[in-house]
Amino acid sequence: MLEIRPDNKAEPATDGRKEKRLIKCVVWDLDDTLWEGVLLEDAEVRLRESVVEIIKTLDARGILQSVASKNDHTKTMAMLEAMGLREFFLYPQINWNSKASSIKSIAALLNIGMDSIAFIDDQSFERDEVNFSLPDVLCIDTANLGDLLDMPEMMPRFITEDSRVRRLMYISDMERKRAEEEFIGPKEEFLATLDMVFTISSAKEEDLKRAEELTVRTHQLNTTGRTYSYDELNYFRRSDRHILLVSSLEDVYGSYGKVGLALIECLPEVWTIRLLLMSCRVMSRGVGTILISHIMKLAKSGNARLRAEFVSNNRNRMMYITYKFAGFREAEKVDDLIVFESDLTRIQPFADYVRVEILD
Repeated sequence: MLEIRPDNKAEPATDGRKEKRLIKCVVWDLDDTLWEGVLLEDAEVRLRESVVEIIKTLDARGILQSVASKNDHTKTMAMLEAMGLREFFLYPQINWNSKASSIKSIAALLNIGMDSIAFIDDQSFERDEVNFSLPDVLCIDTANLGDLLDMPEMMPRFITEDSRVRRLMYISDMERKRAEEEFIGPKEEFLATLDMVFTISSAKEEDLKRAEELTVRTHQLNTTGRTYSYDELNYFRRSDRHILLVSSLEDVYGSYGKVGLALIECLPEVWTIRLLLMSCRVMSRGVGTILISHIMKLAKSGNARLRAEFVSNNRNRMMYITYKFAGFREAEKVDDLIVFESDLTRIQPFADYVRVEILD
């Protein structure tokens, strides 16, 4: 949808329209769900028909997967390994805790919201327990497994390069976390061992699918919660009064992919950050202020005041703190919208432990 601005230029409307719910992680029960039979009771269990195809298709779409099973951990992991499925499940919770407790652990370890999790189980009791304790989780009866891949929640509009390797990027992140836990010394010294390279560039057409995906998938480190379509982002990319920036991160463990997006409206005297977001996967890497510092430098060189919009969604307070930490002050507040402003007298330097590359 386009709206006609007073200057007669057509600009995509940003009315905060609600996007369809997208699942980021499918959590599987095992007994009589992933496989037919009960592992600790039956002489043999067999994979349910078509389950391998479902798992591999979800993985290719960039949907993560895990396990919440009341079972013996050692025997269960050995069975998943024997079936060739162990590698697909991140942070499997195989214990005698409640399924809700296991799902909470998975969400915390993946750093995702409950509303982006689906739980598959054959037992109505288990689904009801999860539904009662975690009402935002989408509970699915195993009997409906055949329809899973056609559910709108399981069908992202684009499958990007980042989507295809999302599980592998999370596995790399597990290695980073293990290294950090074993490291003795200040966090800054550990971050220096990662040899991080943070790249900022103007969005190209080939970046737009991932950029749209970021606006849909990123909720915690998102200043406004607005979503933008491919066409809207392409409009901003080509507009002479907007700047659309993307950022990526890599280190010694591999690439995080494209993790940041910023949309700035540039009027002659005032620049406004309409959207600033960063993937939750880089929250602990100390790179959150780099993109905003770069934008501040650009505005200062353009002799413009810099403003920034913020809309709370009850999960993005970290971005409010980021603006405050960067020296922005609240200039206006209208309903849920806070408008920050910076006088650009104090711009934080880039952290010493990150090499920043600015590309055209």
